[in-house]
Amino acid sequence: MTERENDRGLFLLGILIGGFLGGLAGLLFAPKPGKELRADIREKGREAFDEAKHFYSEGRAKAEAIIEDARRRAEELRKEADRQLTEARLKAKEILKGMEEKTTDVRHLAKDVLEGTKTEVKKVKGAVEAGVEAAKQEYAKEKEKKA
Repeated sequence: MTERENDRGLFLLGILIGGFLGGLAGLLFAPKPGKELRADIREKGREAFDEAKHFYSEGRAKAEAIIEDARRRAEELRKEADRQLTEARLKAKEILKGMEEKTTDVRHLAKDVLEGTKTEVKKVKGAVEAGVEAAKQEYAKEKEKKA
């Protein structure tokens, strides 16, 4: 309920109470016999009660409408939050799947590089061994020539 509606409701309540009290004062100071005065007071009391009941019913209806609106909005927010959470989960799964694929690709690439490096190391080792052997033979020939 807005502040303006609240102020209007209080104003109407003030008018209702003021009207009742004014009517009651008018009846009490009016020159009427007791029986007639009591009947008038009873009638004015009923009228005031009916007006208060009507005022209460309107207030209750407004409060129920506000509560229903709040419930509806809360439900809409809950549904939107659920939708966004579901969307975030799907995106997270997609990202995770992409990361797993990249990790697998990197693992295969590393394995290929390692195997290629091993092959190259074997070739270099063979070349070094052949070079050492050739150097030994050359050294032996040079030694024989000098001897």
